Amino acid sequence: RRSKRRKSVAIAYEPGQGDGAEPQRPRWEPRDWREQLERIREMRRSRDAPVDEMGVQKCYDSSAPPQVMRYQVLLALMLSSQTKDQVTSAAMLRLRRRGLTVDTVLQMDDETLGQMIYPVGFWRNKVKYIKQTTAILKQKYGGDIPSTVEELVQLPGVGPKMAHLAMHIAWDSVAGIAVDTHVHRISNRLKWVKKETKNPEETRLALEDWLPRDLWREINWLLVGFGQQTCLPVNPRCSQCLNQDICPAARRL
Repeated sequence: RRSKRRKSVAIAYEPGQGDGAEPQRPRWEPRDWREQLERIREMRRSRDAPVDEMGVQKCYDSSAPPQVMRYQVLLALMLSSQTKDQVTSAAMLRLRRRGLTVDTVLQMDDETLGQMIYPVGFWRNKVKYIKQTTAILKQKYGGDIPSTVEELVQLPGVGPKMAHLAMHIAWDSVAGIAVDTHVHRISNRLKWVKKETKNPEETRLALEDWLPRDLWREINWLLVGFGQQTCLPVNPRCSQCLNQDICPAARRL
């Protein structure tokens, strides 16, 4: 009986844990999240949100040499901050028509670059950051972009969301979840965080704590488009949302 009792206790531990190991606490995860996710996938099936047609993944020249392509991805991400996809896409098109490489940007004066990227949000600051970052890429990385999040966020004007998206799009590597205002807002509305988070970086850490890693790349694309079309910042279209009955923040009419 004693030996049987020991065996029955052993199955409470994770495989590979020896005697005396602490029992693993059940991982926290949000209520209904799998069903909510499936319904968001259904709502995003048509892929017709601005991010699908004019997002950063559509802004670079896919026929360019890999190093140039990666630089264009990073530049598009820098322009996209606090800017609508349509405006970013148009600015990138103007830059690409001029020949968008590290060398062409370094040769461009600030006034010309400003005219090319206007009216992206905070365009004057972005002129400065683009010039500084491009010079660093030329001097330190041979004209390429860094291949780690840690190095990317050291570049002027590059934040965590941009760094993670750069890893996804430019390097085809998933180092973390890219969290922008849409992902931040929707994660809090759906209660996909244990407690309310104050900024996108807090949300990223909260999501990475429980969301399966094989979903990290997809979640940004899904939630950004969902936030552009349905779960709007102001006056969300709850009546059109398939999650209305299982969303903690839904306005039930």
